[in-house]
This record gives sequence, C-alpha cells and structure tokens, in this order.
Amino acid sequence: MSSHSPRFALRVACPSIRGVTAAIASYLADNGCNISDSAQFDDAATGRYFMRVSFQSEEGRTLEQLREGFAPIVQKYQAEAEFFDEMAKRKVILMVSRFGHCLNDLLYRWRIGALPIDIVGVISNHMDYQRVVVNHDIPFHCIKVTKENKAEAEAAQMRVVEETGAELIVLARYMQVLSDEMCRKMSGRIINIHHSFLPSFKGANPYKQAFERGVKLIGATSHYVTADLDEGPIIEQDTVRVTHAQSADDYVSLGRDVESQVLARAIHAHIHGRVFLNGDKTVVFPPSPGSYASERMG
Repeated sequence: MSSHSPRFALRVACPSIRGVTAAIASYLADNGCNISDSAQFDDAATGRYFMRVSFQSEEGRTLEQLREGFAPIVQKYQAEAEFFDEMAKRKVILMVSRFGHCLNDLLYRWRIGALPIDIVGVISNHMDYQRVVVNHDIPFHCIKVTKENKAEAEAAQMRVVEETGAELIVLARYMQVLSDEMCRKMSGRIINIHHSFLPSFKGANPYKQAFERGVKLIGATSHYVTADLDEGPIIEQDTVRVTHAQSADDYVSLGRDVESQVLARAIHAHIHGRVFLNGDKTVVFPPSPGSYASERMG
C-alpha cells in the first residue's frame, strides 16, 4: 500500500439489512481501494446499522468518483453515506464566555497539531480572551448578548459561521443558551461541554454544591446541543475521583481539567467521522490505529 495514495474514509448509516457489509467492502475493493481500518455496529434495539471505513485509493479514484459509483448501494440499502478526505481539516468556530480553560486547552492542542482542525474564528460575549485569540492569529468576534438583543446577536453569530464556512461550533464554556432555531439549524454540528452533575447540581457553583454533598467522583460530559438544554446526545464522558481531604477549590481545578480533556476528545471523534447519531444517543467508534487520538491526545 503506497503511503502517497489518498487517505479517505466512508461513513454509512442504514437499516440493518443482510449483506450491507459485504457490499461496501466489495465496492471499495472493486474500485482499487485498500481498507486499513473498519468498524461497524448493528443496533438490535433500533434496527440501525453503522459503519466507518478508512481506506486508501490506490488507483487514483477521487472522492467524487467514489460517491457517484456508490449511489446504487445507497439506494439499495436506504443508506446515508459520506465519503471524506481524512487529511482535510474541518473548519471550526469556538465560542467562549469568561471561563477560559477549555479555550486555552483547545488552542494549545491545535497549535501543536494534536487537534487537526482549522479554527476560523472565536466568538465571545465578553472581551476577556481577545488578546489570547488574536495572538494566535485567529479572528476574534465580540458579540454582546442581552435579553433585548438575543435574536440580533444570534443572527450575527450565524453570519460569522456562514462567512467562514465553519462546519462545527464548539461551545468551550459559552454560558448563553442558544435558541431552538439555532439548535435546529446546526443540528449535529454544535458540541457543548458541562460538568456531569446535572441535574443534581444546577445553577451557580456546582463544584461547591458537590463538595458540600461529599461526592466521591466528579466529571464532565460533552454532547451535541439540542433544544432541550444539556440533554443532547452524549459523545464523551469522564470522571476523576476525589476525597474528603480535598477542598472545593480542588474540585474546581480537577473539574476544569477533566472538562478540557473530554471536550477535546469529543471534537476529535466528531471531526474524524467516528460519531453517529442514533436517536437520542450516539454510536462512537474508537480511534483508528496510529491516529492523532491514540498517539498524541492527552
């Protein structure tokens, strides 16, 4: 297998129908493609089948040629299919308010190449991180949000998304609630991070509440944003153990660390096409061998 051959991937979601795996593998082989990694899941509960395949096009087939030739399989198996270039970087907009730990973590991972995305802008409702963002040569957009101007503010945010061609919005501790309209328009393309205490510890100072209740595990959840606040399909979660000897400030520090890690892993899974929506939940395939996730992600 030539290291100079294009590296592509294929995502397929369809009803669970016998023969789909063989049809996909045969199609790729017949078109001069060599499969390097494959993952599939047949969900008996929903009757849905999911597959992700990494491959190299050894005979020079382009993505457009592969898409066109795959159309009969899409029709036969009632499938949703996406071919994409694994080396192409997805355009991403980051949104942040006044907690900067996730933003700074993502900027660092992006700078060292551990998160292969193209950050095309940062939107904030405050000026706190303007200098940090501009020093990374990334456009910074301060869009103030109030009860009175919320619709206009969201329209301005969407103009930034559309003008930059961003494929994904990441809420890196952005503390404004998005409208139902924006959630629907960007369905499956907005990722959020929150402490995993919801709904037990809502409102201000969740870590203080957790400390006062003597919890033994704290953690974080990253999910797709829907109109139901903090109830979208979950992509990634993690926890860290705490003890009675630690303070509320320790909880905050540990919580911020795990939030940053979970959000980065969720973004990594999304941009590599490893996440499939399956009703109100997700199917998330593990990283391919040798990928950034297995070699360089913290």
